[in-house]
Amino acid sequence: MHSTLNRAQAVFGFFTTVALFVAGFAALSVLLYPTDAANTAVTLRDVKVIKGRPHYYSNKKEEYAQMRFDLDADLSSLFNWNTKQLFVYVYASYSSSDNESSLLPQSDSIIWDTIIPAPESPYSFAALQERFFPAKTSSKRTAGAKKAIKKDKAAPGVLRLRNQRAKYQIGDITGKMAERNNVTLSVGWNVQPWVGALWWSPGSGAVPRTEGSTRRSKPFVFPALKTKANTKGAEGQAQQAKKAV
Repeated sequence: MHSTLNRAQAVFGFFTTVALFVAGFAALSVLLYPTDAANTAVTLRDVKVIKGRPHYYSNKKEEYAQMRFDLDADLSSLFNWNTKQLFVYVYASYSSSDNESSLLPQSDSIIWDTIIPAPESPYSFAALQERFFPAKTSSKRTAGAKKAIKKDKAAPGVLRLRNQRAKYQIGDITGKMAERNNVTLSVGWNVQPWVGALWWSPGSGAVPRTEGSTRRSKPFVFPALKTKANTKGAEGQAQQAKKAV
């Protein structure tokens, strides 16, 4: 006869073995899930270079860039039964030096990001509690919550942003950012599963990677730094143009 402790250890060992097998099956099953339908496109709206202290802890003034952009993304194919959340980011790629003949690699800096959680499962604890033990709320609030849930379930991972302001301003170790050429914006993502490896967007350089299309923006140039002399010159040219008209 086995003691109670031996029986408990046997049950616990069997439980962990089954849990490990189920977790491994869930992690490997996503390999059969297609992700090639994911596509993104980002377009620059506005960019300016400012000289100042980009952070409250900055010791000196330096040049930094601020941008606005349009983003169209359909990442709904990245959500499956093993997806916990999706981390989406927009980053700028630019030359690491203001010298065009420099052989240094390009720098990548994130200017905007967001976390998109997976839609709540209808069998989760919160969903079952709301179904069998609904909270006493007003009908308007309940109707609005149901509409919001339906909207989220309809298209998770679809982003349509217009004239979006960047969350983060970017700078350089040299303190100079103005008039750098061949700057592009790109979109990347990171699929964070409940169990298994993290999946990255194509072109990120990390493995494993998902499939999909990530279109870069058209190359642009960081504008010249606005100074008092440039501002007065621009105002003088504008006044001359008005007089000529």
